[in-house]
Amino acid sequence: MCRLFAITSEEPLSPMVAFEALDVMREGHDGSGVGLFLRDLGGPFEDMKDAPILSGIFTENGLKRLDAFMMNLGFMTKYKLPIKVSKTPPSGVPKRDIYLVRAYEYPEEWDGLGQPELYNRLVNIRLQLREMGKAEGDMMVFSFWPDVIMIKEIGEPLKVAQHLKLDRKDIKARVMMAQGRQNTNYAINLYACHPFFLQGFSTMTNGENTAFIPIRDYLQSRGIPGYTGYQSDSEVFTHILHYTLGRLGLGIEAYKHIITPLQDEDIAVHPNAGLLQHLKQSCRRLIIDGPNCVIGCLPDHSLFMVQDRKKLRPGVVGGRPGRYAFSSEICGLDAAIPDRDKTRDFQPMHLDTAIVGPNRQEVAVCRQTAPLPLPR
Repeated sequence: MCRLFAITSEEPLSPMVAFEALDVMREGHDGSGVGLFLRDLGGPFEDMKDAPILSGIFTENGLKRLDAFMMNLGFMTKYKLPIKVSKTPPSGVPKRDIYLVRAYEYPEEWDGLGQPELYNRLVNIRLQLREMGKAEGDMMVFSFWPDVIMIKEIGEPLKVAQHLKLDRKDIKARVMMAQGRQNTNYAINLYACHPFFLQGFSTMTNGENTAFIPIRDYLQSRGIPGYTGYQSDSEVFTHILHYTLGRLGLGIEAYKHIITPLQDEDIAVHPNAGLLQHLKQSCRRLIIDGPNCVIGCLPDHSLFMVQDRKKLRPGVVGGRPGRYAFSSEICGLDAAIPDRDKTRDFQPMHLDTAIVGPNRQEVAVCRQTAPLPLPR
């Protein structure tokens, strides 16, 4: 099983908090990959929340192609975070030319664009760059979005963090999600490493989604450019989240009703029976088959955790006002927030969605048996 850890804090934290939590859960990952998602950034990115940040790995030639591509579009570099690594990486970590984290100024001709069009263009650019890198093998692009940094690499998580010098003062965030991967695919591919991200929504999963093929096919039939890639069967969880909230206009309370709908007899006595029956029928191809524990982040910086009906992957939420964490194991919580009231730790069951909102003051629990807010 993979190991997951996420934390939300009023004060920006070093990524080492997440990596040290993963390290105490090291028996759950095999060095085949580590992924880090940073949101609500601190440090030098604090004053450039609207600037799109490109995160990825490049060869020297790939960087030249990137620069030419971005300049042709009218993007100018606003800030770049230098990540210099030793010439000899730790055992199990590949040698790379360039780890890139770079913030850009938007092209002048983009002035006046509405947010939907702006965000769609950012997605299309990321997909174009990914295809360019796939053709030449010289670039891997993990994100291109304001106030977001994503880092992925092969190797033991703590060794990767030390190699990339992620304990530095200019890399901090208030929201972090990290996964230590246990490879269940036929080949190691960094695009298969969690977390996944699309237009403000991010998820990571511990489990196996055996309903992947029908879910992927349904998503790809929606005509949404970002629903692509799928090197991992877990990437669909991000896209279902995006579809539920971004396209159907529902809240996070409805997410589990899409991926794990209630039994018909339970829907019949639910306050929103008509809506839930319609969702179950129209979105039936998005129903998952587990076991899966999913941790996710919303555009407003809320974190959440859900379990599927099988409830065979561990997950726990705990913390204190101002700082809460989501972890595959309690020892991960102990490493990150040792001064919490441990009697208030909560392990979501199959009907629960555990949520810590952007105010970071409490863990809210929404059960599928409760009434749903009306669609926006």
